Order: sequence, then C-alpha cells, then structure tokens
Amino acid sequence: MSLVKSTVGETAHYGTAMTQANEVLAMYEPVWASIDDLLSSMSDEDWATPSLCPDWSMRGVITHLAGVESMLAQWMPDSADDPLPFAAVIEYTTIASGWSNADLVADYRRLIDLRRRQLAELADEIYDGPSATPVGPGTYRRFMDIRVFDFWVHERDMRIPLGRPAVSEAGPAAERSVEEVAMSIGYIVGKKIGLPDGKSIAFDLTGPVQRRICAAVEGRAKAVDQLDDPSVTVSTDSTTFVMLACGRIDPDEQISRGTISWTGDDEIGAHAARSLRFTM
Repeated sequence: MSLVKSTVGETAHYGTAMTQANEVLAMYEPVWASIDDLLSSMSDEDWATPSLCPDWSMRGVITHLAGVESMLAQWMPDSADDPLPFAAVIEYTTIASGWSNADLVADYRRLIDLRRRQLAELADEIYDGPSATPVGPGTYRRFMDIRVFDFWVHERDMRIPLGRPAVSEAGPAAERSVEEVAMSIGYIVGKKIGLPDGKSIAFDLTGPVQRRICAAVEGRAKAVDQLDDPSVTVSTDSTTFVMLACGRIDPDEQISRGTISWTGDDEIGAHAARSLRFTM
C-alpha cells in the first residue's frame, strides 16, 4: 500500500495528463455541489432524521462519505491485491462521533476540497493502474466511478426522506449511476428476477436519464443491445430505477403511485418490478 503524499502536486503520485481527471471530476462536481447545498440547508432536526440507508441518520451518511474520502486521501494502491484500508474509515467514524454537526460538515468540506485537488492532478496512468475496488480487482478509475455512484445514491438517501429533491436528477453522476445498474442487468434478470429461459425484458427509463436497457435469457441471462418484441417492458424514471436496484425504496409503494409500470407478460412484469434490488 502506498500513502498519497500530503503535499498535493508532488510528482511521486501526480502527473500532468488531465484527460481522465477531467472526466472523473465532471461526474463528481455536480453531486458534490448538490450535497453541499443540502448541507447548508439542514437544521438540527434534519440531521437526526433517518436516511434511506438502514440504521443511518443523515449524520451517519455524511460521516460515511467523509470517512471513505479520508481513507482515499491517504491511500494509493500498489496493485489490485493491495487491500482497502477500511480500518481508517472506522477510525474516522470514531473520531467524528465526538464532533458537532457543524464540525462534521467543515471536515467533510475540507476532505472534498482535498480530493478535488488530488484527483485533478492524477495522471492517466494512475487512473488506468490496478486497484482493489468494492466490487473486486479493477483499476483506480473503476474505483472512482463506483465512488460517484456511491455519492449519488447517498445524496438521495438524504434528500428523499427530507422531501428535498435535487434541482436536477440528470447529469453525469446520474448517468454513471444508471450505468452501474445496467452493468449488472444480467445478474439482476437471471438471479434476482429469475426470468425464465426464452424470455426477454426491456427497461424503459423515461427520464431524467433516458435509456432502454435490455436483457434476454438464452441458457443464461445476459444484456442485449436491443429487443424488437420483449416478453415484458418495465417503465419507470431513472431515479426510481436506481433506488429500487439499491433496495432503498419500497417497490409496492412505487407500483401504487404508478412510478413503475409494465406492459406485456403481467406476471413477469409484476415480479420484475418487485425484484430489482441487487445491492444495498
């Protein structure tokens, strides 16, 4: 394991190529700004409100986000086998438990500013380099893509219970979050929904991120580029799709509200709408 040097910009870890850095920050910046706006509006009562993430209040969500960024600010992988130093997150959580809400927000903002500067100066070869990730061996870029997804979902873990939707549910972070679910659509369709052999399904995301995600079962479930006549088509908005896939909201409530619906095979559609959860 390598520790990132405390002085941002030292050539031991940072380079001048910015292409991937720009792409990563283009995803991060809108969600960082949106969370920051939310934090500026929160009262003490808001901080104690349960989030959509089980057992976490709003404070628990921000402590988690800050703790992981604190870990990443001090760590750079030497290989994909270099384990994530999660003990640092536990240590941060313990220390932060003694802080006021204002102190926690101040340190969260400090860490986001530090990570912004660090990520901006990382060379492409660092992003392309091997790294452990929460989903197994990958690259440092893959890890940062997952972090964007984590931030985007956790923002909704806070905003939905508070009744304060984001100004926009679209944008690069939302698109990244939809893609994270789409990458697992074969698993979701095959293992969670249990779509029978010979059947197919299309998910029509009506916005703010508009996308059609298709899968078919031919021996095993897999993503396909398109379907002319799927067995069932499930329609919903992109935020509901991601939050259902993350197990954060009640599918029956969404069905009752009409935010998720289906056409085609009614039995498969009803089961699919209730069985999207693949992560928490």
